[in-house]
Amino acid sequence: MATAKAYKGIGMEGAIATWYAKNTAEDRDRFTDTARLVSERTSPGGAVLEVAPGPGFLAIELAKRGYRMTTVDISATFVRIARENAARAGVTIDVRQGNASQLPFADDAFDFVVCTAAFKNFSDPVGALDEIHRVLRPGAEAAIIDLRKDATRTDIDSEVSRMGLSWWNALVTRWTFRFVLLRRAYSREQLERMVRDSRFRRCNLVLTGIGSELRLRKD
Repeated sequence: MATAKAYKGIGMEGAIATWYAKNTAEDRDRFTDTARLVSERTSPGGAVLEVAPGPGFLAIELAKRGYRMTTVDISATFVRIARENAARAGVTIDVRQGNASQLPFADDAFDFVVCTAAFKNFSDPVGALDEIHRVLRPGAEAAIIDLRKDATRTDIDSEVSRMGLSWWNALVTRWTFRFVLLRRAYSREQLERMVRDSRFRRCNLVLTGIGSELRLRKD
């Protein structure tokens, strides 16, 4: 059952969501790299769901590659921004508002599900895993990419430097990583335990820079 509050901490609405959208727009390489990862693991032209897409940059990149994209985000501000960004990019994306632990889609609807930089913020992570499992087609896969608990200060500094932000945005982003996001991030043991408690039961966890990729398959 979904929790009363779908998102930990302050919701990504209004000015906070707008700042995040502008900040992440400067790190397009990350979305290109993730789109390539998805492309390597699902067939061209497939139906792909992105959970918690934020401003929609990854979904746009995948839509440009020919995937039939659907997104769902709890934030009304992000839903509006993602729709505007998709229209500006000239791609078609079905952008929905909804809760990750109560997805508004039919069973067995998608060939792949991806979620980046958001799983640690879900109030009901096992519920979200169960819902991702439900909407995946049998034999299909999911990728959950997020910050890992053991990322060091040096790791974070290197990642933020790579993003090419202004000095102020870099300062705020570095502070947010260290004092907010790391506190919410999960360890390997926590992730594996949640997967065991979900309908997936099994996973493969791959380290990726300051984060990890949780690879899941619906048997």
